Amino acid sequence: MKKERLSLNIISLMLTSMFLIYLMFPLYWMILTSFKDNAVLFKLPPEWFPSQPVLEHYKGIFSDTTFITYYKNSLMVSFGTTTVTLLVAMLAGYGFSRFQFRFKNVTMFAILSTQMLPVVSLLIALYTIYNNLGLLNTRSGLIMALTTASLPFSIWMIKVFFDNIPISLEESAKIDGCNRLGILFRIVVPLSKPGIFSIGIYTFILSWDDFLYSITLINKNELRPLNAGIAIRYIGELSYDWASIMTVCVTSIVPITLLFLFFQKYMVSGLTAGAVKG
Repeated sequence: MKKERLSLNIISLMLTSMFLIYLMFPLYWMILTSFKDNAVLFKLPPEWFPSQPVLEHYKGIFSDTTFITYYKNSLMVSFGTTTVTLLVAMLAGYGFSRFQFRFKNVTMFAILSTQMLPVVSLLIALYTIYNNLGLLNTRSGLIMALTTASLPFSIWMIKVFFDNIPISLEESAKIDGCNRLGILFRIVVPLSKPGIFSIGIYTFILSWDDFLYSITLINKNELRPLNAGIAIRYIGELSYDWASIMTVCVTSIVPITLLFLFFQKYMVSGLTAGAVKG
C-alpha cells in the first residue's frame, strides 16, 4: 500500500509539474525575449537562456515619454474605476442586503444579466451616446464605461458579505445613535475587508486589462491607456521589433503581479468567506 501511495504521489507531482511548466512557459518566453537582441530571436535551435542579456530595450522604453504617458493613463483609469466601483457597489450591495422592496430579486437578476451581453454589441450604441454627450476622449468617460462593466458582479459579491454580518450589530449601533451611512462605513465595511479587497483587485485587473473600451472610446494618443497604446504604437509601427514589444508586455504585468503578491491572502479569504453562509 505504501509503495502504491508513493507511486501515485510521484505521478501526481509529475503531472502537476508538467501542467505548471505548460502554463508558465509563455510567461518565461516573454521575459526571456525581452532580454534578447532581435538578431537571435529566430535562431534554430533557439536560445533557452540568453548568453548576453540585453538591457537596451528596458532603457529605451523608460526613456520613451509616450510609453510613460500610456502607463500613467492606465494607472489613473484603473485606480479611478476601482474607487468608483467600490463606492457604488458598497452602497448598492448594502441596499440589496438590508432593505426589502418589490421586485428586489428581479432587479438583482436584471443587473447581473447585463454581464451576458458581449462588449462588442454595446460599443456602437455606447460610442454614439458618448459622442452626443461629449464624453469621447476623456478619462472620466472611460472610467464610467469600465465601472458599468465591473459593477454587476461586484454588487452581487459584496451583497453576500453583507448578508453574513449579523443585523444585531447594526441594531446596537442604532441604539448608540449611528445613522445608516455611519453603520455602513464604521461597522459593515470594516467587517467586510476581505470581500472589499477581492472586489477591488477584480476591478483593477478588469480595467487594467481592458482593450475594447479604451481602443473605441479614446482616440487621442496622449489619453490612451497601455493596452491600446501597445496595439497602435508598438505592434503597429514596430511589429518587427519583437524584443521591445515583449519588454513593454513585461512591464505591463508589474502592477498586477504586485497586487497578487501583497494582497493574495485578502483575495483568497475574500473569495472563500462568501462561499458559505452561516
